[in-house]
Amino acid sequence: MPITSFDITIPAGRVILPGTLTVPSLARGVVAFVHGSGSSRFSPRNTLVSQALHKVHVASLLFDLLTEEEDANPRARFDIKLLTERLLAATSWLVEQASVKQLPLGYFGASTGAAAALAAAAKMGTGVTAVVSRGGRPDLAGELNLGKVVAPTLLIVGGNDDVVIELNQLALEKMHCEKQLIIVPGATHLFEEPGALDQVAQLAADWFSRYFS
Repeated sequence: MPITSFDITIPAGRVILPGTLTVPSLARGVVAFVHGSGSSRFSPRNTLVSQALHKVHVASLLFDLLTEEEDANPRARFDIKLLTERLLAATSWLVEQASVKQLPLGYFGASTGAAAALAAAAKMGTGVTAVVSRGGRPDLAGELNLGKVVAPTLLIVGGNDDVVIELNQLALEKMHCEKQLIIVPGATHLFEEPGALDQVAQLAADWFSRYFS
């Protein structure tokens, strides 16, 4: 299957965010990846999930939410408002790109990135078709935003990530959209156990495929 990748830059206020847009042939949707704190567009976990999406004809945007200088500041890493603004800037850029502008849009968020994905989805309304969270902190999006999300949302948490399981359960109760929480048995927060991340990738591919069809 032919796949085309572009190194791109996204204007976001006073900064420029680098990224990679990858578009498989016959793409039927595009997913913006929202990495967690201390990570970047080169996240090996997000890269693995994006590759699984390409196999089901879903394009991906992996980009840096923060500049190198900002990423050195722990406050910026957990500034959900800033991360959400950056994701919305990337979304505005993405929907103007000829190769994907007509496609349904999804968000895949990890850790703190999941909070930004849900906060952005709340603001985008029906402009976002589906959301997936991996080991996310949806609670950080805030109760008001969680209640405004209309995109079908899948929350994936490791079975040994006890605190995050509880936070996801509480967030799920605040959401009124189509929603599901799936717990991967034996997995910890980063899904480093053999086969755990492959399960995440398959779950994400299935979720986006369902709502992009």
